Amino acid sequence: MVIRATHLVESSPGVSRSGDEIELDYDLRHRRRLSMTSNSGKHFLLDLAKAIALKDGDELALDDGTTVTIRARPEQVAEITATSPLHLAQIAWHLGNRHLPTQILPDRLRILNDHVIVELARGLGARVELCEAPFQPEGGAYQHAQNHEH
Repeated sequence: MVIRATHLVESSPGVSRSGDEIELDYDLRHRRRLSMTSNSGKHFLLDLAKAIALKDGDELALDDGTTVTIRARPEQVAEITATSPLHLAQIAWHLGNRHLPTQILPDRLRILNDHVIVELARGLGARVELCEAPFQPEGGAYQHAQNHEH
């Protein structure tokens, strides 16, 4: 019998009730149906009613009564800083105008590494550092209500 994950349970970022986790990159955290294996080796089928964006710290309820905590896997990102808060807001506008998934941090923006966008940001006067880090972009104005029906 296949173990299935059919819904999310309320969770707190950074806290795992289950002890079992699965690390997924940004692309794999937006799925409806996918065969998965947790860090402990448990095989299960993600089988949600609709595709949702899973966030770091979300927990999947498995039909065997256990949960698996989602962790954002570090991936190649570009961190963008600017000369002032206004300059950073202007760069954020350009990224948003391109509908580019962007993570907003207190003093910088984080995007998936894309050489075209990196050059665009540098052309706008930004400093760009390439690194590996978890990527959790903003969800958009309506995403929270649509995706987290606990």
